[in-house]
Amino acid sequence: MIQIEKNNGIATLKLNRPDKHNAFDDAMIEQMTDAFVDIDGDQSIRLMVLSANGKHFSAGADLAWMKRMANYSYEDNLSDAHGLAAMLNTLNTLSKPSIARVQGAAFGGAVGLVSCCDIAIGSHDSFFCLSEVKIGITPATISPYVLAAIGERAARRYFVSAEVFDATRAQELGLLSEVVNSDMLDDTVDKTSAKILQNSPAAVAASKRLIKDFAGKTIDAELINQSSERIAEIRVSKEGQEGLSAFLDKRPPSWLKITDHNDKEDSGNVQ
Repeated sequence: MIQIEKNNGIATLKLNRPDKHNAFDDAMIEQMTDAFVDIDGDQSIRLMVLSANGKHFSAGADLAWMKRMANYSYEDNLSDAHGLAAMLNTLNTLSKPSIARVQGAAFGGAVGLVSCCDIAIGSHDSFFCLSEVKIGITPATISPYVLAAIGERAARRYFVSAEVFDATRAQELGLLSEVVNSDMLDDTVDKTSAKILQNSPAAVAASKRLIKDFAGKTIDAELINQSSERIAEIRVSKEGQEGLSAFLDKRPPSWLKITDHNDKEDSGNVQ
């Protein structure tokens, strides 16, 4: 149901049910959870790309799975929902940066997957729908992540209207980071990945923790003190020292194995 490829520090997880428009069920959710845990713990991996084989990213929940759930008790439904919630949380809290590569339809729970990724790059032909209310349910499990991605105001509309919206609107809402032509989708994902791989792995992971820990918090003395502690800690860390030394010595840092001319121009260093 899923495929995993690991190359040059990048793990690519592909949804692989194209005949079912990559709709997912409880078995596929369990596979994704296990894969995210494995990727998070693999020290050779610095970035994950979440993609899908076939015409569509994902149609959301599998129809056969929903039919089974219709006969579940409340307790069974609760257990089932916890499985989906655990998978989404594992993706959302991944210590490695994550990029969603989106083509075609992303409906229901698939919008949750996209929302949980740090960056989402979609093709112009991608389209989205929070379709749950059409069949008498709600986007409850994915709602914390979708709300964080598109905001409360947009959620008030799309949670209740179940409208289909296109890639341009998805970018306006913040669900997609970037929209490109279909033939440029892979190249754009590759270029974005390459930019991330130029950076300190420890600093990238620490930056992700900053967002998780500080987002929405009141800027008070405690938060200011915590932010000061974070920068002090990473400045004296092994990679922090290496990065500062490399910058001052005008040389590539140790984590950057290959630097071409274009990378040097876009490194962010003023020399």
